[in-house]
Amino acid sequence: MRKSLTGLSFAAVCCLLAAVFAQGQDFHKSYAISSNGHISIRNVSGDVKVAGYNGDSVVVDAFKVGRDRDLVKVEDSSTGDRIELRVQYPESGNCDAGVNFQVLVPSQVEYNFDRLASVSGNVEVMGIRGRLHVESVSGNVGVTNVAGIVSASSVSGNVEAQVSSPEGLGDMKFSSVSGNVDVRAPLNLNADIEMSSVSGSLHTDFPISIEEREYGPGHSARGRIGSGTNGLRVTTVSGRVSLTRI
Repeated sequence: MRKSLTGLSFAAVCCLLAAVFAQGQDFHKSYAISSNGHISIRNVSGDVKVAGYNGDSVVVDAFKVGRDRDLVKVEDSSTGDRIELRVQYPESGNCDAGVNFQVLVPSQVEYNFDRLASVSGNVEVMGIRGRLHVESVSGNVGVTNVAGIVSASSVSGNVEAQVSSPEGLGDMKFSSVSGNVDVRAPLNLNADIEMSSVSGSLHTDFPISIEEREYGPGHSARGRIGSGTNGLRVTTVSGRVSLTRI
């Protein structure tokens, strides 16, 4: 997996975004939505990167790339307390173009991230709170320093996550079909843990037992760490699964 927001500090993320913004945005808009408002960004070819910051508005910038960049557009269907963005392509013909999203979200406000998705790009989120649904089909997914009910998945990409706080605000699920799933968590984690891989290896630093399936291939592990406040599920079909200490 290429370097993601998991391995970057917030200051580095801001510097990176500032450098990209200097190149000129193809879409730029700020949204004032209340706590528990809804955010959905659906991309086709290109990355979606979301970072928390010390501000009071959701700021979205998008940058079109590729030979046919002028044939695609960002469709904004936002209303009220709902941000709804998707990339629209021509109905017919090949189109060599993609869109990269850079999004800043108030870090102390809880939102419903209904869908942060890309078909063939990476999706990375850092320092946000709320109900979070992150997915990619053939790209990688990176999640770090988030709090809330989290679901992060990829079909053929890797999923990498870092749980920074031992006390989350909800259950967390990280999964892939044919990619690796690697989660890092603090030693004083409080969670009911479930891990599994059908045809890949399984590793954990936490005191839970790993079992091989009695019939057929695969490994699984279950156990409670600390008070087991929330659920933590880490699964894949044909990749590696790991839960290690920070």
